[in-house]
Amino acid sequence: MILITGANGNLGRRLIESLGEGFRVRAVVRSQRAARSITTSGVEVRIVDYLDLEAMAEAAQGCSHIVHLVGIIKESTGSTYEAAHQGTSTVIAQIAALAGVSRVVYLSILGATLASRNPCLASKARAETLLLGGTVPVLVLRIPMVLGEGDFASRSLYHRARRRFSLQLRASSLEQPIYAGDVIEAIQCGIDGDRRDAGVGQSIVLDLAGPRSLSRRALTKSAATILGNRTRVISLPLWFGLLGAWFLEKVSADPPVSRAMLEVLDHDDDIDPRAAMDQLGMSLTPLEQALRRCLVDSPPV
Repeated sequence: MILITGANGNLGRRLIESLGEGFRVRAVVRSQRAARSITTSGVEVRIVDYLDLEAMAEAAQGCSHIVHLVGIIKESTGSTYEAAHQGTSTVIAQIAALAGVSRVVYLSILGATLASRNPCLASKARAETLLLGGTVPVLVLRIPMVLGEGDFASRSLYHRARRRFSLQLRASSLEQPIYAGDVIEAIQCGIDGDRRDAGVGQSIVLDLAGPRSLSRRALTKSAATILGNRTRVISLPLWFGLLGAWFLEKVSADPPVSRAMLEVLDHDDDIDPRAAMDQLGMSLTPLEQALRRCLVDSPPV
C-alpha cells in the first residue's frame, strides 16, 4: 500500500497509473475537486488536510511507503512555503514512524540548500532536513524543470516555440529538463529499492536532472525545430521581471508571479546526473526524445 500526497498533480496521477496492479494506492488530496481528478480505478482517495496530524496518521495506517509530492514555488494567501514544505514534512516524518513504513520518497527542487537566499529553495531544504531527521529512511530527489505530456512546463514551452518571437527573462539561464517518466521511474526505485539496490534501509539525497544542460534560448529553439518552426528569442534582463513581480506583490494579496518564484525558475541547472543514475540503476530519456513525446506525439491543448 502506497500513500501518495499531492496525488492530484501531474506527477501524482502519472505515478498512480504506472504503479499498476502490484500495488494498492491511497491517494491523499485536499479538496473534492482534486479528488475528482483522480480517475484510475481501484485507487482509494481521501480528502485530508496535510497538516492534520491525526487524520494523516489514520490515512497512513497499513501503508508500506509514503511518496510526498506536496510543494509550491509561489506562496499564496492560502499556502505559505513554511506550511507547504516544513509543515507537511513534519507531519509526514511523524506519521511515517507511527505507521512503520519502510521508506518515504520526497520530491525537492534542484538547488535547494539551507544557505539559499531564495525563500522557496531554503524552505525546501529545511523540509528535507526535517524528513531526514526522522526515524524512517528517506529518498530525497532534487529535480529541475519536469517535461511531461500535457503538463504546464510542456504547454509553456510548446507555445513559446511556436511563436515567431519569444520574449524571455534572461534567456541565457541554464535549464536541465528531465522527462516526467524518468522522475516516475526514480520514485519507483525508492519504493522498490531492494530490487535496484537504491539504498534500501538508508536515507539518500540525490540531485537528479536530465541528460543535457542548455540555455533557455537553446531549449526554446530546439523545441521549435522539432515542431518545424523557427523562432527568435528576445532576452529581457531578470531585474525587469523582478521589478514587475515586486509591483504585483505590492498591489495584490495573491499576485500571479512573485520574486521568489522567478528566482527559482531562473536557477542555473548544470549537474552531472550519472551518480544518481548509478545509484538508482536507471538511464535517462534523451532530451530530443522527451521533447518529441511532449510536443509532437502528445501536443499540449
